[in-house]
Amino acid sequence: MRDVAGSIPGATVASSPSQPSGVHTVRPGETLLGIARQYGVTLPELVAWNGLTDPNQIQVGETLRVAPPGAATGSIAEPAPSGAVAVPVPLNGADSGSVPLKQEPIGGRAPIAVPAAPAEPAAAGGAPTSAGGQWHWPAAGAVIAGFSEASNKGLDIGGRVGDPVHAAAAGKVVYAGSGLRGYGKLIVIKHDQEYNSVYAHNDRLLVKEDEQVAQGQKIAELGSTESDRPKLHFEIRKQGKAIDPMRYLPAR
Repeated sequence: MRDVAGSIPGATVASSPSQPSGVHTVRPGETLLGIARQYGVTLPELVAWNGLTDPNQIQVGETLRVAPPGAATGSIAEPAPSGAVAVPVPLNGADSGSVPLKQEPIGGRAPIAVPAAPAEPAAAGGAPTSAGGQWHWPAAGAVIAGFSEASNKGLDIGGRVGDPVHAAAAGKVVYAGSGLRGYGKLIVIKHDQEYNSVYAHNDRLLVKEDEQVAQGQKIAELGSTESDRPKLHFEIRKQGKAIDPMRYLPAR
């Protein structure tokens, strides 16, 4: 395992070949946001992969999964030496009206980004499903921004503050709060071992962490928290990777 000497000026942080692929050991001074940037993943991915309830309460020496379950093994990227150029990794596809993320160097060294996996082709024989059933639309408004691998990891659905937001599929709430900057009031639902869904910028959250929800259940009220207009930012993730929700949702 990596040592946890931390970001002490002049100290040398050694890495050990025994560090498992896809795993990171928390060092002093590190934040979940910084770790996400280091490995080129997003905060909701780390929250979902590790079942975290409070992303601000990670502990030194704690082991975190930094790759989705079943990901191919390989070497873990180390922080770049001081002076290297850091490639910012967007937290999500929120528009320019979202609150910007604060850069947080880890141990005085810049993070490096892991190249994104190529887009996964649609499964033959129809749209993907979750837990054996079809997905439902989480809100009734029109789509005002579509999915983009580069700039928007989900759909932005317009509406008015207070409009109902529904669970797109049955599952367990693994995150409900406002601790992930750029998402406002956020809900993450785990549907099975492969699928999670993300609901951001809500005005009011109606469910709590560890709560089981039914498909179509009202889980929040649409809002504009950390957004320039009322909308629902909705993501579907398969093994932590965002995939275009339009491939999953029924035509309407």
